Amino acid sequence: MEGLFLPLLLMLVVAIPLFLGSRKQKQAAARQQELQNNLTEGDRVMTTSGLYATVADTSGDTTIDLEIAPGVVTTWLRQAVREKVEPVVEDDVLEDADETDSATEASVIEPATGVEPVKTDSAEDEKKAAEKAGPQIAPPLEHGKK
Repeated sequence: MEGLFLPLLLMLVVAIPLFLGSRKQKQAAARQQELQNNLTEGDRVMTTSGLYATVADTSGDTTIDLEIAPGVVTTWLRQAVREKVEPVVEDDVLEDADETDSATEASVIEPATGVEPVKTDSAEDEKKAAEKAGPQIAPPLEHGKK
């Protein structure tokens, strides 16, 4: 009996993690399959390549049409959809605008002598200049050229 106890214990130590690991993997695959089957038009998704898009058409069994930019629709395999994401909300832009308005009001000094108000907030001016400049685009990489 003692001779069988050690091999049996060793087999249990190896078998239990294998069983639990495969069970978790099956559950994750089932969740992913359910997500891909329940996609509807208008859902915001992220693909396995990291591309954010909006579902435009779900009529295909194995394919799905994604709108990656206004008017640009591409066809993808359903398996390429990694997850659903929350739609982009423009509330942050409105909150930032409210904060800058209140900061502007706080930075204006109105002397009683009739002289024009003076702004003391240079950070706001820098922020506006950065917004006017627009997004910065990196130059293309030139591989192999010397």
